[in-house]
Amino acid sequence: MKLHSDNNEKYQTVTGYDASGVEINAQRFNFSLTVLPEVPPRPWPVTRFEDLTAAHFEQIAQDRPDVVVLGTGARQRFVHPKLVASLSALHVGVESMDSQAACRTYNVLMGEGRKVTLALIIEASAGA
Repeated sequence: MKLHSDNNEKYQTVTGYDASGVEINAQRFNFSLTVLPEVPPRPWPVTRFEDLTAAHFEQIAQDRPDVVVLGTGARQRFVHPKLVASLSALHVGVESMDSQAACRTYNVLMGEGRKVTLALIIEASAGA
């Protein structure tokens, strides 16, 4: 699904997504990644929701976001509070949702000027 055609290079905007990947500023990514408004997308070493560890969220905590939007794939799933303890200690909320909703929510929060991190799990078998 295409979200819009705006290609503002200053901000990292989700411009499309499907079951096998996401487009950030019209550039395709077929692997899990983290996205912040003013930082180029970075690979996130998560291949499946079930493989998430506290270290994955500690990596995100280093950016000191206001909120983390976690895209968990085709369906919404929730992480155990122990895994996000590093973010909770910084008073950073983690919102879990399916990946399509996560992409839309990230764009809205980014458009409001929030320091939001999109953490998107793209499983290798998705769409294959």
